[in-house]
Amino acid sequence: MSNLDSRTAVERAITHLLAQVPALKPLKLVALAEVHGGRDVQLIRVEMPGPKVTKELAPDARVTLEIRRDVLNDLLEADVKTWIRAWNTGRFKAHGVDQYLKLIGQVVAKTAAKGEGQRAKYSH
Repeated sequence: MSNLDSRTAVERAITHLLAQVPALKPLKLVALAEVHGGRDVQLIRVEMPGPKVTKELAPDARVTLEIRRDVLNDLLEADVKTWIRAWNTGRFKAHGVDQYLKLIGQVVAKTAAKGEGQRAKYSH
């Protein structure tokens, strides 16, 4: 899947994540994804709700995500737990307005915890 351009890869990864964490869908946010590939950096503007993803600067971004292209490729169709592991191990970074970062983190963590509770219920 590495043959996708960066804009398409970001859009696919976010769309897949939103399908797993629907509570984030109505979030109003402009973010900038800095996709690092070798010496090249692609700047991708992400507008929520949507996502509306364009290859342009985002001077109005409230959150900036820094991610290497190989990590983005790994997250294209990853589950929530994989996103959390990637975050916790520093495979991608985000900075910006704390309120947005905390809210996103809480919603993702709650969704992951719900998933574990449901798995535990059905494993009997």
